[in-house]
Amino acid sequence: MNEEKLRAYAALVEKWSAKINLVSKGDLPHIWERHVQDSLALVPYIPAGVTRAIDLGSGAGFPGMVLAIATGIEFTLIESDTRKAAFLLEAARILGAPVKVLNTRIEAAKTVPAPLVTARALAPLDKLLGLAAPHLAENGVCLFPKGRTAEVELTAARAVWHMDVERYFSSQDEQACILKVSQIRHVGTSKAAAP
Repeated sequence: MNEEKLRAYAALVEKWSAKINLVSKGDLPHIWERHVQDSLALVPYIPAGVTRAIDLGSGAGFPGMVLAIATGIEFTLIESDTRKAAFLLEAARILGAPVKVLNTRIEAAKTVPAPLVTARALAPLDKLLGLAAPHLAENGVCLFPKGRTAEVELTAARAVWHMDVERYFSSQDEQACILKVSQIRHVGTSKAAAP
């Protein structure tokens, strides 16, 4: 983990948040704990050998930019907000992060499916799986941090998706967990597909 670059990234998020809404004002003093460390919590669950990943709805770069800096994995960050995409491009340039930024909607993004797809605070799981499936390579995994609604979201998602799910609970927040989702396929189809 490159803590110096991650601290520099947190400082860039704070600086740019004065101009564009990257994180809420209340979160500014807590960027490291609430956003950087929360993103880093995914690292132990990244499968061995992953060299390429896609982060959906990257926003301020959590978790995609943080994971790219920390692990060296090449991330494609998909962000539809032009100002946030500009921030991600500038931060990647300054820090030399191994990322590519696509300034487009997730549904319109043209990507080569990756063995790892991440997203944080983007959508309920049933919708999130529909967004992720077209970008996920065969036998790939999704890592999604979730809060107190995780069980409700899993129940709703199982009505429309077949999937294997592993849950990892946070040591910092008893209501938080990381969902590691694989073997995704829409109910009624024989292989992974978008609804």
